[in-house]
Amino acid sequence: MSVSLDLLPQTAFVFLLIFSRLGAMIMMLPALGEMAIPAQVKIILALAITLVMMPLVMDSYGAIPSSIAGLATTLFFEIAVGLFIGMTARIIMSSLHVAGNLIALQTGLSFAQNVDPSAGGQGVLLANFLTMLAVALIFASNLDHLAIVAMRDSYILFKPGAALPVGDFTQVAVHTLSVSFKLGVQLAAPFLVMGLVFYVGIGILSRLMPQIQIYFISMPANIGLGLALFMLLLGAMMTWFMEGYEQVLMQFIN
Repeated sequence: MSVSLDLLPQTAFVFLLIFSRLGAMIMMLPALGEMAIPAQVKIILALAITLVMMPLVMDSYGAIPSSIAGLATTLFFEIAVGLFIGMTARIIMSSLHVAGNLIALQTGLSFAQNVDPSAGGQGVLLANFLTMLAVALIFASNLDHLAIVAMRDSYILFKPGAALPVGDFTQVAVHTLSVSFKLGVQLAAPFLVMGLVFYVGIGILSRLMPQIQIYFISMPANIGLGLALFMLLLGAMMTWFMEGYEQVLMQFIN
């Protein structure tokens, strides 16, 4: 048996393009692309998924472009598609930061901060907790498999060699941002209501009994009520978020 060496450039070219799209997507996806995961692990994961995906999608690619500009344009298209899908899923994760910051503001825990492993900077403690819990639930509920399905179906939605749909990208990005902010406010809505009722009650109490040191009474009560409500609603909040995350990924699945 003899293997023709003429196929090697085409095979290497297709492998590079697939790796560019999937690698860019993995670097941005929640759970798979967290900053706490070493870059070497992400690269190995991208290479492994590329090897598995290559027999399924290699027919989508044509011949090697004859010019450097054509090669650069094709490579840019693949990276842009991967970054777009990954960033769309990443944007919906920001709803947890919105919810966590609103909850911390209403419960008096805004100054309780620590390092956010997903962003690499300081963040509100409750927002960081919700983010890490969401990452754990994505793996526990196998929604990371849905991301891999989106990788495969992206070759149906965004065919290699076609024009980059900048208008569609912009429309989806704006819609996802609005959905993310709306979801964050919805998750924090019970705490907004609690804060409103609590501070109205504290204001009435301070008028009725002005001699009471209202600050030393209200702060512990506010934190205690907030944490109790957070404990009761955490399961429902994360279920609501997981449904929203699934709907965002489903728009990339044919």
